[in-house]
Amino acid sequence: MTYTIAWWNVENLFDTVSSTARPAWLQTRLAKELKGWTTTVLNQKIRQLSHVIRAMNNDQGPDILGVCEVENRPVLEKLVASLRLAHRDYGIVHADTGDKRGIDIAFIYDRSLFTVDPDAIFNQVILKRNATRDILQATFRTRAHGHEFILMGHHWPSRLGGKAASAPYRMMAGEMMAYWHQRIIALKGEIPVFALGDFNDEPFDASLQDYGLSTRALGKVTSRRARKPYFYNLMWNRLDDAIATHVFDGVWGMLDQALVNRAGLARTGIYCTPNAVEIFETDAMINRGKPVRFSRPSNKNAFNPDGYSDHLPLLLTVKEKS
Repeated sequence: MTYTIAWWNVENLFDTVSSTARPAWLQTRLAKELKGWTTTVLNQKIRQLSHVIRAMNNDQGPDILGVCEVENRPVLEKLVASLRLAHRDYGIVHADTGDKRGIDIAFIYDRSLFTVDPDAIFNQVILKRNATRDILQATFRTRAHGHEFILMGHHWPSRLGGKAASAPYRMMAGEMMAYWHQRIIALKGEIPVFALGDFNDEPFDASLQDYGLSTRALGKVTSRRARKPYFYNLMWNRLDDAIATHVFDGVWGMLDQALVNRAGLARTGIYCTPNAVEIFETDAMINRGKPVRFSRPSNKNAFNPDGYSDHLPLLLTVKEKS
């Protein structure tokens, strides 16, 4: 069996400006930002996203899709409904957080292929002086052969205020990821763990290498003598590509990444190979050397109803041995 696990920062998938599902404090905070974000605009944003998602995996759609920058479950349900893939039965894993802009992480998964343990869904908000972004963890089991694996979805604190000034917050997130990984191994033993996310740092930055314990050294990850819970960062093999996943000041950056632990490389049960990830894009998604953003009406200089997101998706191919 082969599965396609996708990841995409869908850029500000908010509920409508007058959503009744939004807390009062968030309604006040977002009032200016969401000016003009009507049902018509939301539906157009969802149409644009679903067009790309349906095209993944040779027009079959992903088996699992991790997303970040989604406001709540109602918009996730609208996104799932818009996919209209007759052979799919998508379910949702989502944890509402206290992020100051109300944006969360979620997984959309095909219930005909996987089950999810509801008692093994965890999320942790990364704190600075207020709640900001989160880590979401879920345990999946394949219906075909009953193999378990864990997905960790990440959206690390942004570079707002400058990369150097904000770096300690992403180091905190990296430390949290490594701690969670270590606890998983202590409690579950050798279980495949795949960490997907918008890390807002590059594979070579300290938050990922020194604190998150991700590396390009395959032997360090697979060694049975390793005393630390290392991840292999599959994006090192993509750093020489013509494109990455995000553009800032005209330069491509590999902010979105896929990591895998030793058990996930073992070629037994659920696993992937070191070259199992690709950046997914169509001609319409890139213009003038950068992703075509949808943005929002309140940002008149950037709003483009024919756009998608300021990030490109990742596709991870995972295999299963019976």
